[in-house]
Amino acid sequence: MNERSAAPGGLALIESLVNTLDIESGADALDTADGRARFGLTDGADDVVRARELRESLRAALLAHAGHPPHREVTPLGELLSAAPLVVTVDAADGTAALVPADAHPLHSRVATAVAEALVAGTWLRLKACQAADCHWAYYDRSPAGRGRWCSMQVCGARAKMRRYRAR
Repeated sequence: MNERSAAPGGLALIESLVNTLDIESGADALDTADGRARFGLTDGADDVVRARELRESLRAALLAHAGHPPHREVTPLGELLSAAPLVVTVDAADGTAALVPADAHPLHSRVATAVAEALVAGTWLRLKACQAADCHWAYYDRSPAGRGRWCSMQVCGARAKMRRYRAR
């Protein structure tokens, strides 16, 4: 649906996870073995249920980044990520530091790491979800003012403008 380039760094993982569900068609990439494998998920039902819960909590956060209300009731993202603590490690030889996931669900740990890195880089709030109720596609807002509202101006933005025009 989206012609934008992928989000930078670890945010690409989050964008990709949120975009596993095409709300308009109902197609869910997590229903396929290939889709689950992209995120290191097993075929176990519990693994997929947890990934979907994380996906929808992320979508709610991205909608909030764009100033939109949540699409539905979800488990708060902070609650999910608190189960995936990160530990700061420092290399004794060269002093470099890194965030390393503690023992937790691998996908949750990868997402927690990506969020932490985006917070440090100042890019977390630029990852948003499309305003269109039949879309909510995740996208990285590269606009200078950071006020992007749609995943695609040519599709979702044009539809919204046409609806407003017809309403007048």
